[in-house]
Amino acid sequence: MTAERTWTRSHLLGLEELSADEILSILDTAQSLKEVSTRSIKKVPALRGKVMVNLFFEDSTRTKTSFSLAAQRLSADVIDFSVSTSSVSKGETLRDTARNIEAMGVDVIVVRHRSSGAPLLLSQCVECSVINAGDGSHEHPTQGLLDLFTIRETFEARGKKISDLHVAIVGDIANSRVARSNIHALTKLGARVTLVGPSTLVPGDMKKIHPNIAIAHDLDAVLPQVDVINMLRIQFERLTSAAFPSVREYSRFFGLTHERLKLCRPDVLVLHPGPMNRGLEINTNVADGDHSAILRQVSNGLAVRMAVLYLCVGANSVARNLA
Repeated sequence: MTAERTWTRSHLLGLEELSADEILSILDTAQSLKEVSTRSIKKVPALRGKVMVNLFFEDSTRTKTSFSLAAQRLSADVIDFSVSTSSVSKGETLRDTARNIEAMGVDVIVVRHRSSGAPLLLSQCVECSVINAGDGSHEHPTQGLLDLFTIRETFEARGKKISDLHVAIVGDIANSRVARSNIHALTKLGARVTLVGPSTLVPGDMKKIHPNIAIAHDLDAVLPQVDVINMLRIQFERLTSAAFPSVREYSRFFGLTHERLKLCRPDVLVLHPGPMNRGLEINTNVADGDHSAILRQVSNGLAVRMAVLYLCVGANSVARNLA
């Protein structure tokens, strides 16, 4: 895998800090690893003898399972750290928890935390690799990468590059770490990005993330212009006030329905990071329809996380050997 030669980072904390070449290194490595999941024996010895810990302070079935499977397919050992029954519940700090885990011979910590910046803090106090599996409303880098991988895979088969594409990200942008990772990744590779939603969920200051993104509050006007629609979940658990009058009204103006899909280009690609609120931001016949790549996103997420683990742990091993 030649892509690894351009990768020197021991951690993946966010996509904002990565260059376009580094993002492409991950995508190219994921492409080469994707075929592992099609084998009769779905395993390679790339990380044999290495240990990965899932340190999740927020609930997640999809991401946690994907990281576990990714590590196992690389022949690493996997430990799930139970926060609710750990010393964290007795007042132990995040730093001390991580350092105690590392002292057991761990090579990589995959962390999800409710506070933005928690993975960065960990990376500064441990020597093993740290992978951000979502921190507050900051970033969710592997979700951004798997979305990008799915987009590239789809449109390269049609003779288009990411830089040729216009992508709409629709929904609760203000509270979405997925949106931020997607914006960083897409703009670095030259795509046009439009954020769509009510003004309460897509405020004007979102342009601070990147000056070239567009903001719109009329979904029907945007749909005919875009190649990709990435529908986001309304994060009710993060809302501190009423962001819209009712669920019914939100669905009426910003839900992706079969009728609304008729406004789109014939080859439009529909994405959703999950979990979906069917009938709210996306209707069942769209989520399960021909334009949807939602299940393919999940499959691609496994390859992307294999690539991230392979590259980061490998870079960390090289750095330690040179130290």
